[in-house]
Amino acid sequence: MKVQELMSGKPEVWIGVDLGTTGVRAIAYDMHGKKYCAAEAFYPLLTLHPDWAEENPLQIMESVERVISETAAELRYKNCTLEGIALSTVMHSFAGLDEHYEPLMDMQTWADSRSAGIVKEMKQDMDMCRHFYEKTGCPVHACYPLAKVIWLRQNHPELFSQMRYVGSLKDYIFRLLTGEWVIDHSTASTSGMYNEQAMDWDEEILSYAGLSRSQMPPVVSTTYMAGLAAGAAERMGMTAGVPVVIGATDGVLVNVGIGAVHPGQLSATIGTSGALRMLTEKPMTDPKMRTWCYNLTDNMWVAGGAINNGGMILRWVRDKICHYTSAHLEHLDVDGYDLMTMKASHVAPGAEGLIMLPCFTGERAPYWNSELRGMFFGLSLNHSRSHMIRAAMEGICYSMNAVLQALKEFGRIEDIRVSGSFTKSGLWLQILSDVLNEKLTLPDNSEGAAFGAVVLGFVASGRLKSINDTAELVKPRRVYSPVTENVQTYQELYGIYERLYWNLQKEFVDIAAFQKKL
Repeated sequence: MKVQELMSGKPEVWIGVDLGTTGVRAIAYDMHGKKYCAAEAFYPLLTLHPDWAEENPLQIMESVERVISETAAELRYKNCTLEGIALSTVMHSFAGLDEHYEPLMDMQTWADSRSAGIVKEMKQDMDMCRHFYEKTGCPVHACYPLAKVIWLRQNHPELFSQMRYVGSLKDYIFRLLTGEWVIDHSTASTSGMYNEQAMDWDEEILSYAGLSRSQMPPVVSTTYMAGLAAGAAERMGMTAGVPVVIGATDGVLVNVGIGAVHPGQLSATIGTSGALRMLTEKPMTDPKMRTWCYNLTDNMWVAGGAINNGGMILRWVRDKICHYTSAHLEHLDVDGYDLMTMKASHVAPGAEGLIMLPCFTGERAPYWNSELRGMFFGLSLNHSRSHMIRAAMEGICYSMNAVLQALKEFGRIEDIRVSGSFTKSGLWLQILSDVLNEKLTLPDNSEGAAFGAVVLGFVASGRLKSINDTAELVKPRRVYSPVTENVQTYQELYGIYERLYWNLQKEFVDIAAFQKKL
């Protein structure tokens, strides 16, 4: 604690801003991990055409400024000293910008798979794909901006020719807050166009995409700091010059936020999507190209795999299978997810032989297959909605297990810490423990990315020496251990789950092609 803090009695805090796929949270923490206040706002995911998933950057910026303003105002009311703001953003976004850094289009998100055809063409040359993967740590897939840029060049050449700058959510927001157009190493490393050894844009891949270096933002450290610009400060009712740390991507910051910062420690997250991640001291790639590797700090990397289909699948079950609308449940005074968990808890592990392949939006790790589709397998007359709910929860955990099998080849796993909205369900946590056959630690801080961003703020300001200091700040709230009987059931069903994927390759291609004609 600083001398002036002791003398003034004012807690010194940073605001961590976590920009997700459909909403943003601003949370204020001190350097010991104590949470002071928070605010959140939401924005729509635009799905105007099949395989499209866009967002309006202006709507996002308005939401960002609103939550920062509300949080800063509450900090003043609580007599706290605001030391700075640090950012965490969702990965793999892309929008072309004009000469004034204004978006020429809505921003494509990670979930946008319209470039799947581009990826299919690229994969005709697997030697090139492997070459690109070994350079970037990013498997060739529609989620990455590399494929999105090529799609724009081929399908909208007039917009491509107007594109003066290649933008992402991170550099767009940071510029509006500070006036500087730069991108952090972490976000750049999730583009598919960044050389992880050189820690800079890759000239060969930029040329392949039809881009030049002058169109790319300069790459800076994840602890890079700039002052809050006068215009942004005025809009938010704040003082110009407040430090803003550019931060990193939400995926890698989760490890920092929940204290999974040592060798052998993994983070397991299920929110809208899902992921398993482990820290490494150098870039690591998988000979089978199942995993990705992104930068966290100048000397720390995160290897892992993200699945497309996490909590969004349970939301689909809630809305389309159970029809649990807010209006429907209001008179019961119960949350739809709580009711689903209760119903699923009455079904035995394995859902009496009902398996869901939850890949409704294609899949990233470990298959990297945009043509993959979802299915229920094993349906019989004894199966009910309750079975379908449990099968959905289990199917998402099977997807997570497929990623874990790849990560096990990187080293021994000693601790898996969990975060994300699924941690609200004790049943779902137990299912994941049983499917992975690993103990899971639920930390006392589940807001991993926001706190991770704050940690980078304290590192940038010199208050913390490194991200490893968070290991002592985050304490376990509960540990879930696998149940032997359940593990045996899930290992048998997971084998069937895997064979469903591998044995239906042609059928997935054919049904995806049929759906594109609709």
